[in-house]
Amino acid sequence: MTDARVNGGRLWASLMELAQIGATPKGGVKRLALTDLDRQGRDLVVGWGKQAGMSVTVDQIGNVFMRREGRNPSLAPVMTGSHIDTQPTGGKFDGNYGVLAGLEVVRTLNDLNIQTEAPIEVAFWTNEEGSRFVPVMMGSGVFCGAFSLETAYAAKDTEGLTVKDELARIGYLGEQVPGQHPIGAYFETHIEQGPVLEDADKVIGVVPAVMGLSWYDCVVTGMEAHAGPTPMGLRRDALQVSTKIMQEVVALANRYPPYGRGTVGMVQVFPNSRNVIPGEVKFSIDLRNVNDELLNTMHEEMLAYIDGVRKDSGLAISIERVSYYPPCPFHPDCVGAVRKATEALGYSTMDVVSGAGHDAIYAARPFPPTTDFAGNRASPAPQYRHHRPS
Repeated sequence: MTDARVNGGRLWASLMELAQIGATPKGGVKRLALTDLDRQGRDLVVGWGKQAGMSVTVDQIGNVFMRREGRNPSLAPVMTGSHIDTQPTGGKFDGNYGVLAGLEVVRTLNDLNIQTEAPIEVAFWTNEEGSRFVPVMMGSGVFCGAFSLETAYAAKDTEGLTVKDELARIGYLGEQVPGQHPIGAYFETHIEQGPVLEDADKVIGVVPAVMGLSWYDCVVTGMEAHAGPTPMGLRRDALQVSTKIMQEVVALANRYPPYGRGTVGMVQVFPNSRNVIPGEVKFSIDLRNVNDELLNTMHEEMLAYIDGVRKDSGLAISIERVSYYPPCPFHPDCVGAVRKATEALGYSTMDVVSGAGHDAIYAARPFPPTTDFAGNRASPAPQYRHHRPS
């Protein structure tokens, strides 16, 4: 049956019901990982899975796998899913849509009495957002071995509560060893986190890859001085030098379209006084692109520019890369299956390289493609690097 379609009204109703757990006055959701609200959300989704006839497995980091058997249970399951934890001011759909869309597929298969050859599983991963605990994408990261279960267990929130204790408290400290749950293929449906599809007037974005990213902490050190008595030629203004680097971050990204990205999102100015020349500025740098070659080129050009600014200004400038995720191309068979299905159902489509990180980055790790999105040899599996404060 090639024209089987989900029940959109039922999917919408499920999304709206889940969105009531942690609902905010502005219409969003605050359901931080491993809180009581997260437990309520988990319980609701697991209950829906059981109602659909699915069995449920929870692993030691709290990842949940809901399974609909296939004709051949020896086959590794075709899995879909995402996460149900949110940012403090999250939306109704980020993550939640991927989980409930997968559940709706299972409900539709049940309605139409369709039996699949391989099992179908719907997963939701622990602490994708990283709002309460770091590292981000924690459950999928532990699952694929990017970092250890012990590292995740020891992570603390601002109140000193640990991941392991909170998993136990909400009843989702499972027994299965992370990574011992087989995956035959993995698909993750998302609401787009940008304006690309709307701008192009397309319905479905087919994602062949996720951009790689490099995060940096930069510190420019000058000399604070009084704004009035200090002539312009004698100033060691850390902010004015910093703004040159900030502008270069944006210019650098614009030199490598269409996937170059450059962002300065956090700035701390000392002493931050109206009539004092800034003596120190700390700021973040975020660089992204679709393959390692381009991302590394951006990295090297940025370092060279900072070296030039350091020499010209005479100020001390430190730059530290604090996190790095290589670009993640997805398997062409999976990408092709999505493209073929959307075309068969008559939806307008376009390829969209995702600029945001998702659990699919780690879920795809067991079966990397041989080449990346640009046709170069694929990067090694992603490695997580802990953020080190300046």
